[in-house]
Amino acid sequence: MSRNPILDELHETRRKILAEYNGDLSAYLREAQVRLEASGRPIAKLKQRRIRDIGAAEAAVIEVEKLTSQRDSNR
Repeated sequence: MSRNPILDELHETRRKILAEYNGDLSAYLREAQVRLEASGRPIAKLKQRRIRDIGAAEAAVIEVEKLTSQRDSNR
C-alpha cells in the first residue's frame, strides 16, 4: 500500500495536538476559540442562509428533474 507523506504528517500532527488535550477534541476547540478571540483578529459573523421562498426550492427541483430526464432520453 502506497503511503502519502503529506497525509502522514497531517495525521501525526493531529495525534500530537490531541495528545496535549488527552484526546479531547472539544477541549482543543474551546482553547483555539479563546486564542482566536484574544488575537484581536476580526471574526466574521455570518447569518445562516436559508431558502426564502419554498416555491423557489420546488422550481429548482423541477429544473433538476428536467435536466435528468433530458440526459436519460439522450442515452
